[in-house]
Amino acid sequence: MRNPKDINREEIAVSTLVKLTGAFEGIASMRIAQIKNQVLQATAFFDDLWLIYSQLRVDKFFRFGRSQSKEKVLEKELFIIITAEGGFSGDIDQKLVKYMLTKFDKKKQDILVIGHHGAVQLAQQGVNYIKYFKLPAKDRNINVSPIIRYVQRYKNTTVFYQEYVSLMVQDVKMIELSAAVAEQGRESTEKGEVITVDNTIFEPSIYAVVDHLENSMMQIALSQLILDSKLAQYASRFRAMSLSHTNAEESKDELHLEYNKAKRVIKDQRLKEIINGMRKVGVLV
Repeated sequence: MRNPKDINREEIAVSTLVKLTGAFEGIASMRIAQIKNQVLQATAFFDDLWLIYSQLRVDKFFRFGRSQSKEKVLEKELFIIITAEGGFSGDIDQKLVKYMLTKFDKKKQDILVIGHHGAVQLAQQGVNYIKYFKLPAKDRNINVSPIIRYVQRYKNTTVFYQEYVSLMVQDVKMIELSAAVAEQGRESTEKGEVITVDNTIFEPSIYAVVDHLENSMMQIALSQLILDSKLAQYASRFRAMSLSHTNAEESKDELHLEYNKAKRVIKDQRLKEIINGMRKVGVLV
C-alpha cells in the first residue's frame, strides 16, 4: 500500500488537470460559437459578390483573377493544406496530412502549408513544401492575399482542409479552389440584370473588373475554408479535452478512494499496535 501523503499529492496534481481540461473545454466551446457566426456573415457577403460576378461573366472560364497577368503560369498543381498552429487539435491534423500524401506526387504538385503543426509533420516525414504561413489567429478580416498570389502562379489549386460535421465528428476534405468558389456561388440563386459593356462602363476594362471579383471571391472562399478548418480544430480540441477531463475526473476519484483506503490501513495498523501493547502490559487479557 502506498503512503497516503504520496497519494494525496498525486490527487492534488490530477485535480489541477481536471480544472485545466475543463477550462480548455470551455474555451473551445466558446470559440466554436464565435467562428460559426463569422462563417455566416462571410457567406452573406460572398453571395453579394457572386451575384454581380454571375451577371457580368464574359465566358464560362474561371481564370483565378489573372486574365490581365503576363506572368507564366506553372503547369503544376498547388496543394494547400490547412492545419492547426499548435498541437492541441487532437489527431485530425495527422489524418489530414496522411490523406494529402496519398494524393501527392512531387513531380506534379507543390505544397503550401497553413499552420505550424502541418509544417512540422511534413518536415518529420521528409516532405518538402514551398512556403509555410501561420494559421491566422483572428477570425475576422483574414488576410489571405499572400496565399492567393501563390495560387495565381499555378494552373490549378487543391485545398486540403478539416470539415466540421458536428461537435464530436470532424472529417478531412479536399476541394479545388475554383470549385469551392463555384460551390458557394450556387447557394446564391437570385437572378439579376445582365451586366455588359453595352449598358455599363468598365474601368479600365471588363476583364479587370472580372479579375478583381475572382480575386475577391477566392480570398473569401479560402478564408471560409480556413474558418471551417479552425471550427473543426476547435471541435476536435473540445472532444480531446472532454475525453481528458472525463479521464482526469475518474483518476481523481480512484486516487481519492485509494487515499481513504491507505489512511484506513494505517489507522487499523496503529489500533492493532495499541491493542498489542496494552496486552503486553496486562491492561487487556
